[in-house]
Amino acid sequence: MAIAKYQYMGAKALIQLHKKHLKLFYKTWLIAKSKSITLPKTSDPEYKSLDRLLFHVLRSAGRYMIWICAKLELPDPGITVPPPVNKIEKEAEKYMNHVLAKWENQLADVKEELFHEPTYLSNWGVHYCIDSMLEHAVMHSIRHQHQLAKLNKEQR
Repeated sequence: MAIAKYQYMGAKALIQLHKKHLKLFYKTWLIAKSKSITLPKTSDPEYKSLDRLLFHVLRSAGRYMIWICAKLELPDPGITVPPPVNKIEKEAEKYMNHVLAKWENQLADVKEELFHEPTYLSNWGVHYCIDSMLEHAVMHSIRHQHQLAKLNKEQR
């Protein structure tokens, strides 16, 4: 499916960046998995394993768009829940493609000013405007890809 003409081209750019960087994260994750990379010790449950980290990133990718649509009072984007952690490796690519397809045109008809005001409380208690949540979604994949790329290099 092609990306529709957007009223706000900044949103279109962020959606394209999200797609690019989520796929790059997944490629980097596959390398980490093939090398049996060890994640740093932490109390964060999202870092218990590589599979849990993959689940976290893919689930978050879907939740960002669900949150955005809810705040803008748009129809539910129809993003399903991700496969459970014990099945995420096998079903990750299919699920990622599902999420990315649902991202493509949800925001095409939203006027630019609605991306900047008002702000809304996120699920983790921080206020974001829609534009900043889109940026956060892009950076989420980038941050985790960067982390895994560094571990891939360190644990050769």
